Amino acid sequence: MRLTPILLAPFLAVACSTQPDHRPDTAPPPTVAAVDLDRYAGLWYEIARYPNSFEAGCTGVTAEYGLNADGTVSVTNTCFKGSLDGEKDVAEGTARIVEGSNNTKLKVKFAPDWVPFASGDYWVLALQPDYSAALVGSPDGKYLWILSRTPQLAPDVLAALKQRATDLGYATAPLEMTLQPEQG
Repeated sequence: MRLTPILLAPFLAVACSTQPDHRPDTAPPPTVAAVDLDRYAGLWYEIARYPNSFEAGCTGVTAEYGLNADGTVSVTNTCFKGSLDGEKDVAEGTARIVEGSNNTKLKVKFAPDWVPFASGDYWVLALQPDYSAALVGSPDGKYLWILSRTPQLAPDVLAALKQRATDLGYATAPLEMTLQPEQG
């Protein structure tokens, strides 16, 4: 049976609305001043995340960003189900830069182009000066991630990113640490 886009709309609306809000402040949080996409592109390891349905049971999560000729950003998210040796799951999407944001706000979409209203906010909320770690999330508090260029993050950097999240009104208690392989 094939569903038309009109029939899918109610299901997408319900799926998008079930994620809890971990940021009660309704004013949008500030992002970093600017992001150099050439430096931001590449592989990032997920260190921590808010629980969400699309990453349930995921370990060894990575996100890889690439620059496309049309000005968009390719997004390849990879995880291993259940354990680091589990089944590999890959999701590919595209992000577009929100105009006037100095590359700090993106709209990411993993659904086919014909699916309306299926993009999510991806805001860069904190970024180490050397682009080694970042705090990213949605302004509504439904999604939050701590990312690193390496599978593990120094405890002081992790603490600083969690503190930045708190300062921006995000709850940090719901953050789940992501199992990553040990660095060699």
